[in-house]
Amino acid sequence: MNIEIASRQLEALGNPTRLGLYRTLVRAGGAGLSVGTLQEKHEIPASTLSHHLRRLIDTGLVTQERQATTLICRAHYPSMNALVGYLVDECCADVGCIVPSSETAA
Repeated sequence: MNIEIASRQLEALGNPTRLGLYRTLVRAGGAGLSVGTLQEKHEIPASTLSHHLRRLIDTGLVTQERQATTLICRAHYPSMNALVGYLVDECCADVGCIVPSSETAA
């Protein structure tokens, strides 16, 4: 993972609608959800949903698969894990990792 990919993915997730869609797909697991189910859950117009899904797909965070006439969307877990890893891989590398006790309880 490099900084350009991470920044594009974080930018895509910086929109409340896209973040909500992504969290829904992460919760759905490997089976994913149909576009219709996502639309029902989030109560957004099809064109709006399509726009937001396109951004998530273009950044590699979501995949789509056609099953007959149904489009199934899935969180792409390797991309999610790479992004999270990129954010925490060097945690406290310059100072050692001492977390204040008030942060460990949260």
